[in-house]
Amino acid sequence: MTPLRIIFMGTAELSCASLEKLCADKNFAVLAVITQPDKPKGRELKLTPSPVKILAEKLQLPVRQPLKARDEHFIAELRELNADLMVVVAYGQILPPAILDLPRFGCLNVHTSLLPKYRGAAPIQWAIADGEPETGVTIMKMDAGLDTGPILSVRRTPILPTDDSQILHDRLAQLGAALLMETIPDYVAGKITPQPQLAAGSTYAAKIKKEDAHIDWNLPAQKIWHRLRAFTPWPGAFTFLPAEPKAQLLKIWKAEVVEKSGDCGTVLAADKTGIIIACGENALRVLELQREGGKRLSAEQFLQGVPLKAGIKLG
Repeated sequence: MTPLRIIFMGTAELSCASLEKLCADKNFAVLAVITQPDKPKGRELKLTPSPVKILAEKLQLPVRQPLKARDEHFIAELRELNADLMVVVAYGQILPPAILDLPRFGCLNVHTSLLPKYRGAAPIQWAIADGEPETGVTIMKMDAGLDTGPILSVRRTPILPTDDSQILHDRLAQLGAALLMETIPDYVAGKITPQPQLAAGSTYAAKIKKEDAHIDWNLPAQKIWHRLRAFTPWPGAFTFLPAEPKAQLLKIWKAEVVEKSGDCGTVLAADKTGIIIACGENALRVLELQREGGKRLSAEQFLQGVPLKAGIKLG
């Protein structure tokens, strides 16, 4: 059997598991890897390749990095590759019909939500932030809309109390890669009928901004706890500790909900078992935190250097 000729498009770390699985299977031939251009990072703004580019070069695959996927010269290059199928995982640009229509089997996308819920850039974080009991991965055939294409297959996973966005990301990356490998053969054999997404129940998961992680102590403790896990490790849930000459940023890494009450944002108690902060409903016991410019510490370690007293109000 002749291997299925595939173009892979991806940029983020999430994409790597799928690319590895495709390359390890003799039934597929990855013709090229398309990823975003190298981006400046760090204090020195050094140009840094995407995780997918690093992996593609390790696998000795041809890499292309168009500034814009709509570029006509780039589309002409794709056409010459004569691929059977295109696989897209966390690429980072909306693809035009001129690309979607190139492969004879179209373009498949691995999306980390149970579509039509959480279309968009940050489905993993918002599923946790909203307190969803489960999420999953969806393989869809792409159309010109934003995550609106017909569904080929779905796999679910519970969102565990121990999950933060990184832990869930890693699990979904593997889940999506495995489902992709199961789905492609049946899809190209005509054994799967793509199911249109229902408009009812669709939601949008907007790109995460740093200010999304600023803790609003007026919210119920359970809601804050969900958001804390959603925004760990990035951008990191944060609040401000009153100080002179200016308030100090505190990142909250781990916490648990406790049945206490008080003025929202006020420290109710602080000892080696944690720092209890009143919320709109109940309270949070902070277990791990980090002062701006400092190290991530347990509450006990933190209090040795910063003696917080009951009554201090965080903002």
